[in-house]
Amino acid sequence: MPEVVRRAVDFLHETGRITEGQVSLVVDGLLEREAATPTAIGRSVAVPHFYDDAIEEPITLLVRLRRARNLNAPDGVPVRLLFILLGPTGRAAEHIDALAAIARLASDDEFRVEASDAANKDELCRAIDHHVDRFQLRKLKDAHLSPKPEQPRVPFAGLWKDIRRHYPHFFRDLAAGFQPKCLASILFLFFACLAPAITFGGIMGDATGGQIGVEKMLVASAACGVLYALTAGQPLVILGGIGPLLIFTMILYRVCESQDLSAQFLGVYAWVGLWTGGLLVLMGITNASNLMRLFTRFTDEIFSVLMSLIFIYEAGRALIAMFRDSFSVEGGSHDAAFLSLILAIGTFYIASTLAQFRRSHFLLPWMREFLADFGPSIALVAMALLAWFLNTKVPVETLRVDASLSWATISAWRIDLTSVPLWIRWAAIVPAALAAVLIFLTQNITARLINSPENKMQDQDSYHLDLVVVGGMVAGCSYFGLPWLAAATVRSLSHVRALADHEESVGRDGRSHIRVLRVIRNRMTGLLIHALIAVSLLFLEWLNYIPKATLYGIFLFMGVSSLAGVQFMERLGLFVMDSSLYPATHAIRRLPISRIHLYTLVQLICLMVLCVINVIPIQWLQILFPVFIALLVPVRSLLPKLFSRTELAILDADEDPEDEGSHWF
Repeated sequence: MPEVVRRAVDFLHETGRITEGQVSLVVDGLLEREAATPTAIGRSVAVPHFYDDAIEEPITLLVRLRRARNLNAPDGVPVRLLFILLGPTGRAAEHIDALAAIARLASDDEFRVEASDAANKDELCRAIDHHVDRFQLRKLKDAHLSPKPEQPRVPFAGLWKDIRRHYPHFFRDLAAGFQPKCLASILFLFFACLAPAITFGGIMGDATGGQIGVEKMLVASAACGVLYALTAGQPLVILGGIGPLLIFTMILYRVCESQDLSAQFLGVYAWVGLWTGGLLVLMGITNASNLMRLFTRFTDEIFSVLMSLIFIYEAGRALIAMFRDSFSVEGGSHDAAFLSLILAIGTFYIASTLAQFRRSHFLLPWMREFLADFGPSIALVAMALLAWFLNTKVPVETLRVDASLSWATISAWRIDLTSVPLWIRWAAIVPAALAAVLIFLTQNITARLINSPENKMQDQDSYHLDLVVVGGMVAGCSYFGLPWLAAATVRSLSHVRALADHEESVGRDGRSHIRVLRVIRNRMTGLLIHALIAVSLLFLEWLNYIPKATLYGIFLFMGVSSLAGVQFMERLGLFVMDSSLYPATHAIRRLPISRIHLYTLVQLICLMVLCVINVIPIQWLQILFPVFIALLVPVRSLLPKLFSRTELAILDADEDPEDEGSHWF
């Protein structure tokens, strides 16, 4: 601080703000004030100030440090921005106004990111202008809008509202993707989307007699991903194959087999998909997404944890299968299975370790950011190279992809819709209704998780438009016999986390917490991720060199990392935690721990029921999976019988109360 003060005061003298005789007075006054009480107020901001009648007019100087410094802020965040206030002692009112303005600036995470990145004075002024615009808009909303604005009720109203809100910013959203962090997320998500596409495609190929396989999954992922990034209102959602839709397709094929319709499966599948797409478009047009107001954090957390557990379960099940297969072969070697386990755990460990490197004390800030952003990609490449070096001694199982794909092959995939009997075309609406409900819930719950206030993307929802877009894609994929895609929760949340700027702070419980400052909302990352998948179709034979175990490691990393920060998981830890070490969260400070445990137990029971339905091989239960997800809403509506209105307001709030993050004021 002494060095900062002296250089700042010298600048004021050189620019004529203070006289030479006032230099030592101001330096001593600022340092004396700092020695009495540190002026770092938190959120990476400090406000050194000194008032003396020798200074005729108030002066405000903004200083940005090249590297943030620890100046004993109450939240533990190193200081990057210093607002130095000087003036006469009789101008207390102006001093209070200045402090209030600085406090508003400090509380605006987006301003602090823009101010830290500003290359010159003009960019800094634009950052302040953007803050003023946001602050005025926030005041306008608070004055004229209810906490929950009225939902559109007239058909097409919600769709038209989404179009008017998002499409005027189309080119701005494209340009926002030209940043280093976006490049890192593209490389990471390329492999993170490629792995489940190949895995789900392989499983679906086995379950449908090869009629829908890896090649079709890759084509669907590339085409739908590019179109969605260009047309959707919330482009950070990643479309992909998901477990429930995979199970639905498998059951549909088994039903066709039981009715001697195996040869006509793709025709039946096409009609079910066309009805599904039509129902989804109808839901988007008629504002069916308004029903999402019935979903709360209670349902969002259960769904999010379920999708993460599916990824972890699939990775673990695949690794166990490798060992089981090696033991089933008489005289077979277990070396390949053990090496596969090492590759998977190694990929997971390297990716997890590098992802945490952002909080390390080593290397320079840009190096830490680079390693954290590119960690998953580095892990996958490193373990793939290790497997390649050891391949001559211990060959491991790699991807198996048909490299003979061509445009003529894709054109031949078109389905003859007249090849199935007329009664099947109409009967297909029954399974289509279940598929539509499943995609509707998956798409909208994933969008709710992404649009959470914790991700600093308020007012970026586009439920109606995105549902229409997904419905059109489901219908188009059905016509070509391609797999249906929906919002992939884990991949979408990984996409958001990869594009987020974070800040580490120390809470009232004395523990460090990671806060999202902003998320780079753009269309370019989703566009290029799926464009790379399209390019990979030209090099399918190269994919045969990627060990499957490394992809399972990426599965583990995505599943585990998606569990971080979920309050449900944190509350589960309270069951086995020393009560004297409970964190001082808003719920623990306000409610008896028994009420918190009861609420968590209800969520846990709901999660266990959904997990059992996904695991047990009972077809009629698995195909009714979307119904069980929808039943979370009536379960939540019954909670007022167990909890008071105040308790639910605390436990089921969309975000932490304002006083949780305002202690630095």
